[in-house]
Amino acid sequence: MSKLCEGRVVIVTGGARGIGREHCLMLAEHGAKVVVNDLGGARDGSGSDQGPADDVVAEIELMGGEAVANGDDVSDWEGAQRMVNQAIETFGDLTGIVSNAGILRDRMLVNMTEAEWDAVIQVHLKGTFAPARWAASYWRDKAKAGEPVNASIVNTSSVSGLYGNPGQTNYGAAKMGIAAFTVIAARELKRYGVRVNAIAPGALTRMTEDLGMGDASEEDRALMHPRYIAPIVTWLQSAESADVTGRVFEASGRLLGVANGWHRGPVVEAVDDPTQIAEVARQLVSEAQLNSGMDGRPFDGGLLS
Repeated sequence: MSKLCEGRVVIVTGGARGIGREHCLMLAEHGAKVVVNDLGGARDGSGSDQGPADDVVAEIELMGGEAVANGDDVSDWEGAQRMVNQAIETFGDLTGIVSNAGILRDRMLVNMTEAEWDAVIQVHLKGTFAPARWAASYWRDKAKAGEPVNASIVNTSSVSGLYGNPGQTNYGAAKMGIAAFTVIAARELKRYGVRVNAIAPGALTRMTEDLGMGDASEEDRALMHPRYIAPIVTWLQSAESADVTGRVFEASGRLLGVANGWHRGPVVEAVDDPTQIAEVARQLVSEAQLNSGMDGRPFDGGLLS
């Protein structure tokens, strides 16, 4: 079997369990040297334990690959820099980051606490920004020195962020923010030989095990195994994907697609008088495409009677 990622060096954040673990194993299977980053916390972000990251490293080494564990917090500025430096110092280079680390603190808006909001935004948004920033600086310096760069960042958005899921204003806002971050960073970093894409995955993991899959059949549960997310990420981390950037791929069970971003809908000439705008605004809304439901298809979200 040909190895897509031979010679690549990739950091995977949140790489010890679930979707992240599958990323690490498949990247290693395809020849990448992997930095398995994981704080080892609980689903809500509490606690820490490097043991799970060490276990994934051991799995990779057992299959003949190369990997090293990293226990830094992705949202810590200095920790993110240490993570990038560790990859370069250990393997001599860095060609990619898969930002996968995340936590859940679901709550309806009227009950959500400041701490629940802040923690989720911190891990997802800053935890995507900080490693990418240090890696981008490294790649920019290489490009300016005349060295070839073929680098890839793969971020993790969510259908909750793209389409909206009640009970997840914190998580969804962060994940929509990551989609916007992806598009903007792709435009900024292309000049340096860096592509930036994202995935919106759906899989049955400890993050999602209590979100409606409890009564699913064994067949349906098998179809939602996190291993089905890893192929698109492995390809995006390979040199083969150099011409693809700024895209968000949906990877949910056996579905693979591209999510289209916001587009301008119906327009009219601006109305200066707010007392005259009601009919115009309602007409625009009636002509506009509905927002999507969690299945990615138009859905009024129960807002229309």
